Amino acid sequence: MKKDRILIVEDEPAIADAIFDGLQDEGFVPEKVGSGEDALAILDNVQIDLVLLDIRLPGMDGYETCRQIRLKGLHLPVIFVSARDEVLDRVVGLEVGADDYLVKPFSFRELFSRIKAQLRRAYGEFSTGNDQNSLENRDNIVFGSIAVDVKGMRARKNGEDLFLTPIEMRLLRLFLEYPGQVLSREQIMNQVWSENWNPDDPKTVNVHIRHLREKIEENPAEPVYLKTVRGYGYRFDLQS
Repeated sequence: MKKDRILIVEDEPAIADAIFDGLQDEGFVPEKVGSGEDALAILDNVQIDLVLLDIRLPGMDGYETCRQIRLKGLHLPVIFVSARDEVLDRVVGLEVGADDYLVKPFSFRELFSRIKAQLRRAYGEFSTGNDQNSLENRDNIVFGSIAVDVKGMRARKNGEDLFLTPIEMRLLRLFLEYPGQVLSREQIMNQVWSENWNPDDPKTVNVHIRHLREKIEENPAEPVYLKTVRGYGYRFDLQS
């Protein structure tokens, strides 16, 4: 059975060692580095299944490290593990492409629960390859100038790679799964975000919808595909 490989990006040796040992005890294969630069180098050469990422790092901080991971086109789960507990920190984490956010100090049981939830979402029953739904037999979906590789979890616009964060890609995939159907913010939150990290404010959904529109719509102020249904939520009109 394949063991999931977890990259720990933490500059405090005591914390890194404790997480490393705990992951080994749980049957994972951990790697650890102390900087964002070293993390990116590892990701260029080693197949990593999930990243645990501190924010306060020497040199490149965790936010920029996560941003660079996404710019590389890597869609593996990233969980921020940080002592910073402000709402803004969590929002910024989402903005740069993280999938979850765990505040120090934490229990190892909670950490393992978050890791397993993200691995299930990325590679298990929530992943593209295992979804038993109407997208499973479709390799590509095209609308307007956008082409979506459903199984590869990639998108292109006018033939050029469209860099979507994992949240944006899951949003787009959710709308493609239910074209023409109005989805409430609560439904979107429950389907797109981590089961352990639903945003406290449903308006967070609005922010990511806006960012997705900026990438897929020719005129985000007058969307053709991703439309607001006032008082209800959002609807994706695939045939527009």
